[in-house]
Amino acid sequence: MAACFSCGSELVFERVYRTSICPGCGKAAKACLNCRFYSQGAQWDCRETIGEPVREKDKVNFCDYFSLDASGSSGHRNDKQKKKDGARNNFDGLFSD
Repeated sequence: MAACFSCGSELVFERVYRTSICPGCGKAAKACLNCRFYSQGAQWDCRETIGEPVREKDKVNFCDYFSLDASGSSGHRNDKQKKKDGARNNFDGLFSD
């Protein structure tokens, strides 16, 4: 199941077009943050060999390599980041006075 990077809503599309939008929040479905090749830290944050960087990862783009991340790993990154931060704070709390 693919999930929106912004709100976590399920994205069910047979094919994603530049005009495809998330039914939950209305953000672009064809955005780097919803792509299975998105990998923060990779060259231009993409595991594909793209010719030029996409500057706004949360906006619609023209990338020919785009493939909706069906694993759902891109979905709701804000919640994942909050969990990560919470875990880090809990860990740091173990060693504070």
